[in-house]
Amino acid sequence: MKTNNIRVLATSLAGPLHNAKNLPCQDYCKYSTEGKNFVAVVSDGAGSSKHGKIGARVICNTLTDLLPNADFSNAKEAVVKAIMIARNKLLRHRLNKSKNEAGLVDFAATLVGVMYHRNKGLFFHIGDGAALAFHQDNFEHFTASRPENGAFSCETYFYTMDDWKDSLRFTSFDKAHTLFLMSDGLTNFTFSSDYSRIEKNFIVPIDAFLNQQTNRRKAKRALENTLNTARARQLNSDDKTLMWVKL
Repeated sequence: MKTNNIRVLATSLAGPLHNAKNLPCQDYCKYSTEGKNFVAVVSDGAGSSKHGKIGARVICNTLTDLLPNADFSNAKEAVVKAIMIARNKLLRHRLNKSKNEAGLVDFAATLVGVMYHRNKGLFFHIGDGAALAFHQDNFEHFTASRPENGAFSCETYFYTMDDWKDSLRFTSFDKAHTLFLMSDGLTNFTFSSDYSRIEKNFIVPIDAFLNQQTNRRKAKRALENTLNTARARQLNSDDKTLMWVKL
């Protein structure tokens, strides 16, 4: 399977809260079309953690390095192993003063990603981001990996937690034509309040526009403008990352 003809567009924007405090966007995303598997990852570094942005960058870079040529028939094991390697990088990171697992709290970040190989896909997910795979042109049929919060809506789960494996979720799908991956700053735009349905007036126009726009720079600017309207900033003050994938 060729993965280098897959079209991808992604952007990350700092939310109003970070802008007001002159802080950078804590989200990070990365993808690979270089190997046997298409791999994409979105991570939201926790704003309450000192080095959440680094935690987000390390998990995205590690997974897109290690998973593109992993054996897809053992995809779940490959994902677990890659997350463990990312955690080990943080254990040794120069900003982890303790050099033990207690120091990982400073790098807290969520994780939502995908491996796709020969019409078969696997979402892997920790925390309150989200992913969607669409199977029909009418956007009625989709597979979702939905957000997961803790006991309170403002809490979530991170790959840096001691019990991260308990929060790791896998969702399989096949024969998709379009994928969306996002951080939690966009989940309330994308889903109904109970996450049972998608908000078509958000997803469908974005897909239609990106399908038609061949100029990547114009497409990215238009996507950023869509995510940064006054209404969008008002609806959700978090950082926002959206990745669109045309398979």
